Amino acid sequence: MQETPFCLRLGHLLPYSMSDSNTTDFTNPSTFILLGIPGLEAAHVWISIPFCTMYAIAIMGNFTILYIVKMEPSLHGPMFYFLCMLAISDLVLSTSILPKTLSIFWFNSREIDFSACLTQMYFIQFFSVMASGILVAMAFDRYVAICDPLRYSTILTNPLVAKIGLAMVLRGSILVLPIPFLARRWPYCRTNIIPHAYCEHMAVVKLACADIRISSYYGLSVVFFVTGLDVFFITVSYIQILRAIFSLPTKDTQLKSLGTCSSHLCAILAFYIPALFSFLTQRFGRNVALHFHVLMANVSFLVPPMLNPIIYGVRTRQIRDRLRCFVSHKGT
Repeated sequence: MQETPFCLRLGHLLPYSMSDSNTTDFTNPSTFILLGIPGLEAAHVWISIPFCTMYAIAIMGNFTILYIVKMEPSLHGPMFYFLCMLAISDLVLSTSILPKTLSIFWFNSREIDFSACLTQMYFIQFFSVMASGILVAMAFDRYVAICDPLRYSTILTNPLVAKIGLAMVLRGSILVLPIPFLARRWPYCRTNIIPHAYCEHMAVVKLACADIRISSYYGLSVVFFVTGLDVFFITVSYIQILRAIFSLPTKDTQLKSLGTCSSHLCAILAFYIPALFSFLTQRFGRNVALHFHVLMANVSFLVPPMLNPIIYGVRTRQIRDRLRCFVSHKGT
């Protein structure tokens, strides 16, 4: 099988030639080849600058959140435990993608082992599902804090927070586990060139020379089930929260209560809007350029980890005050 037709479909020429073993029939290839952002190879170095900047901010910001919560006993409460879970999820999710993407941009290191590709696919899907679940848990935390504040400490105990965290881990691992297993069982006899910057689920399974409807339908069902259910619970929580807020007697108390939810609402928007836009353009935007698909997919995984520590650092008084004290202490 010749490579030229595949390259022409991508709209550009590959910067290297494949060996014969990559163009003959194989059930499981030893390696895949990641193209980065197809059509924008000449701009890879320039694209890497904002990507690397966002990744650096995400790493520093989330580690700062974890450090501040660990060092400040007054922050050892349910809301900040959930925030730490979100920070860990953001760290793993961004690290699952960016180092390999940057190695493609900087060093043209395009090869990825078949098993490593499936592992990356699993981590991306797993921690995306986990992050969505943590946002639901944080909505529940805000619901109890505003709608039933007198029982907050008795409802959201440390054991319950631990159980919620464990439930999010189990949900993500169980729901996502079939995705790489299904991907592994397909025969890949067309090519091992992935027109993407990382091992995105559908970009990989579309290379299989088999009926991949099971993988496609299962991936869709996980996205719709997780996103639909989580957004539903978040919406129900905030309907009850807003009803409780607007029943408060004064404008000052209403604004103060809204302020306690503002960080979480910003985090929800930062997570779901880029992810939904990327998903819709990949699944239904057939006339959208391939490089735009890949760019949006990368941005959707970079923006939330970068913004979350900024949002909570700016909007949460306890974290802001503790960070200010830490910075001034270091300066002294």
